[in-house]
Amino acid sequence: MKSVEVVVVGAGVVGLSVALAAQARGLSVRVIDRKGICAGASAGNAGAFAFTDILPLASPRVIRQAPKWLLDPLGPLSVPPRYALNIAPWMLRFWRASWPAQVRASTIAQTGLMALSKAALQPFLAAHGLSSMLRHDGQLQVYEGQAEFDASLPSWTLRAKAGIPFEHLTGDAIADRQPGLDARFTHATFTPEWYSIADPKDYTEALAAQFCANGGEVVITEATHLLADGVDTALGAMRGRVVLAAGAFSHHLARTAGVKIPLETERGYNTTLPLGAADLRCQVTFGGHGFVISKLSSGIRVGGAVELGGLKLPPNYARADAMLTKAKRFMPSLDTSGGVQWMGFRPSLPDSLPALGPLPGQPNTICAFGHGHLGLTQSAGTAQIIADLLTGKTPDIDLTPFAPARF
Repeated sequence: MKSVEVVVVGAGVVGLSVALAAQARGLSVRVIDRKGICAGASAGNAGAFAFTDILPLASPRVIRQAPKWLLDPLGPLSVPPRYALNIAPWMLRFWRASWPAQVRASTIAQTGLMALSKAALQPFLAAHGLSSMLRHDGQLQVYEGQAEFDASLPSWTLRAKAGIPFEHLTGDAIADRQPGLDARFTHATFTPEWYSIADPKDYTEALAAQFCANGGEVVITEATHLLADGVDTALGAMRGRVVLAAGAFSHHLARTAGVKIPLETERGYNTTLPLGAADLRCQVTFGGHGFVISKLSSGIRVGGAVELGGLKLPPNYARADAMLTKAKRFMPSLDTSGGVQWMGFRPSLPDSLPALGPLPGQPNTICAFGHGHLGLTQSAGTAQIIADLLTGKTPDIDLTPFAPARF
């Protein structure tokens, strides 16, 4: 196998975006993955570039709502009893990350990464001939009654300070944006700069095709140990600088270098219905219920929620069924027949920020994982940052809040 300068571990949207960006800087790159191109969470997400999501999941609001959510095993947030002890240390870190000072710091850091990712996206797509896959339909966040809407207003104040445009709607203005919603949704907020991709699986596969057309290679093999000058794999050692972008499996590889990073798995569920299932004008977010409905070139996708259940427990597709049942109630014209269910692993760190930068004690390994729900959203920005680090350029944002050593 030929020698390369960079080995990217992970063939999801983040790993392949990094590989293309590094390749564009003149570096020779190989991508390895235990299962192949787009075999994980990159295939089944909602397809959104959620640049308006600057607020961390760890927040006082979520802490207040968590007890009620946890009482419902099929609700927006669940912890399977068999995994409760495993997740307890991570939950303690999550609670600490929800303290006001930490939330402010995380919001500032996330806002910077979002701005960079948004600025990087369209040039990245244009450079690789993928601009036609980007959509500008916006997003509609809906609320059941005045109280739920009022509770959301502080978050919109923070977004306004960050320069994010939005429009609050009531009555007929909601129906004009998205016909067919149940009358319980009395208020809504439309965010016009919420972009989406035609289909996340098709997009990630297109990144891989472009990378290979440029002379890169994708190798299916499992990375087993990090080395001082590369990574050991089932096919033998591969030398070069390593970019660790293996999603929810990244922390296991980090441990082979003696580094413990508190990465956990948010198991996400969805059902993809045939394209004619709904007259969907934009992505609709049911924030109080933790799921979205989005229109992709492959169908209408109903999914979301958070199940903190690790990597080994069997899927609980009753969660996907519950979201689909609610979606039918919230959008009565939705045809829920003929759907295909999916479950994937979102890699999440307790402060809602990804790990970006050198692995502690292992300067030849650069981390690019832990984006949670925002891997697609932050993929182009992450690619630019990691390519900067690989070529000795100072990134455009301060990476201190994202440093893997922060834990």
